[in-house]
Amino acid sequence: MVGVSKVSGLSRTPKVTAFRSGGEPKTPQRMPGQNSYEAITLERGVTHDVEFEQWANKVWDYHNSSRGDQAGGSAKPGDSEKVSLKDFRKDMVIELYNEAGQIVRAYNVYRCWPSEFTVMPELDANSNAVAIQSIKLENEGWELDAGVK
Repeated sequence: MVGVSKVSGLSRTPKVTAFRSGGEPKTPQRMPGQNSYEAITLERGVTHDVEFEQWANKVWDYHNSSRGDQAGGSAKPGDSEKVSLKDFRKDMVIELYNEAGQIVRAYNVYRCWPSEFTVMPELDANSNAVAIQSIKLENEGWELDAGVK
């Protein structure tokens, strides 16, 4: 996806696990457990590019394909197998550029999928706001791309 105007922060939180040693019943010790990665929100102005919407529709199509809600009409046995989840989860790269247009940092984000999509914001003819689309991406982790110098 190209041309987003806003990206939420990348955040992870390890689960804190408390345990007690056998010889120390009064004082629990704490250690880090599994990491939880916050969803990432991407925003951009409304455009003719439908890439956000097509990706978000894969979630809807997957859950509704067996109900017969697709353009073909009524559901038949085995219809749910016609939905391709090949591109349901995607790895992506978030790149940061300086004012000269040079890449200064990049993060690899793994196994993203859209959990929320705002195709059209609330419109108000009395304001001078820009129409913004947003997509919220669940992910399974990220890391700094060490190859970017």
